[in-house]
Amino acid sequence: MEEADTLIRGCTILTMSEKGTIEQGLIAIRNGKITHLRKETGAPKIKAEKIIDGRGKVATPGLVNCHTHIAMTVFRGIAEDQKLDEWLSKTIWPLEAKLRPKDVYDGALLGCLEMIKSGTTCLADMYFPEEMVAKAVDKAGLRAMLAHGLMEAGGEKELRKSVEFVRKYPGHASGRINACLGPHAAYTCSPDFLKKIREEASALKVGIHIHLAESKEMMRLVKEKYGFTEVELLERIGFLKSDVLAAHCIYLTQEEMRLMTKHNVKVAYNPVANMKLALGVAKIKDLTDLGVTVGIGTDGPASNNDLDMFGNMKIAALLQKVQYMNPTVLPAQKVLEMATIDGARALRLEKAVGSLEVGKKADIILLDFRKPHLTPLHNIYANIVYSARGSDVDSVIVDGNILMEKREVKTLDEEEVMERAQKTASDLLTRQSG
Repeated sequence: MEEADTLIRGCTILTMSEKGTIEQGLIAIRNGKITHLRKETGAPKIKAEKIIDGRGKVATPGLVNCHTHIAMTVFRGIAEDQKLDEWLSKTIWPLEAKLRPKDVYDGALLGCLEMIKSGTTCLADMYFPEEMVAKAVDKAGLRAMLAHGLMEAGGEKELRKSVEFVRKYPGHASGRINACLGPHAAYTCSPDFLKKIREEASALKVGIHIHLAESKEMMRLVKEKYGFTEVELLERIGFLKSDVLAAHCIYLTQEEMRLMTKHNVKVAYNPVANMKLALGVAKIKDLTDLGVTVGIGTDGPASNNDLDMFGNMKIAALLQKVQYMNPTVLPAQKVLEMATIDGARALRLEKAVGSLEVGKKADIILLDFRKPHLTPLHNIYANIVYSARGSDVDSVIVDGNILMEKREVKTLDEEEVMERAQKTASDLLTRQSG
């Protein structure tokens, strides 16, 4: 008789691979990996330490949030209804000047809790000091690609700190945490600084996470200062490569999209945050038609207000349908792919996660479909993308470890995490800078 650490029985499995959907399925997990994935009928006898009843539930790969700043949960609801330049210069940057490492840890821990409760198992984060985010992610049990945020104002000192961070976190926490370099944007980093970052990333063989073509105003600043658009500038300095994850990408010409395709640059689409700040709508159909890999991100909880990928999936689809005035654009199955396997590709983690396959890491979520708003079931992808909510996530498994079962989080004390974050947020508003 075969043995497993965890056995999930009787669930519907959306593999997000060529295997498609498996009804009345069985998933066996051992040593953090999927060892069996098949119909339960005719399966070999498996002895497991933990058996999960999957009846009435749908198993999918854990969701991948391709762009966020989770420690900004402590700014949730503070900077409302402002333009991006005012949002940054008048509210966010002054508040960030008051941040202490403990604040970042408290905020990141709250963000991790919110992600577990809403089915996100892997995230790409950019913030500072990112060591505190890594500490929170490790404690929560999530998977992450982390970047210490870089701006020109920080200079060589911050670059060195970022490089040290990357060297410290390759395959940290049993491989769950990896690192990349995180230049903020072309309008906050000079071409020379960006070239140094590119050189360091290539030497370290790590990726780069950057904001790109996010607003008309920032585009104008770069064009006036350097004579090129952001994409043109990055192309000229040899920055664009397949290891670049570019967040937003709202203002791209067709030629710039072709440059993105040429260099296999990955894109993080952030529909809710882009709408809230009235920045515009990325042309996702144009990008995917050219073969660009696009994942979905929430952006930070200060510009989105939550980290629920389910709400972001629905809006990601609806916004594109209005953008192109075509209801067939971005169908539900493609949106779920963007939130799972395409998101994993964007983070260059597709060999390990993003789909449910034998041999891959056991990053799995179970959705409870015994809900009025998920009944009846005609199209499972439509129910997930258009009807489901983060609160429908029943259980979360990462690296074979159960982080949440029947809505009970196992790795964090929910009340304590929320109380600490509330205290930190309140303290920030009365604290002096520095």
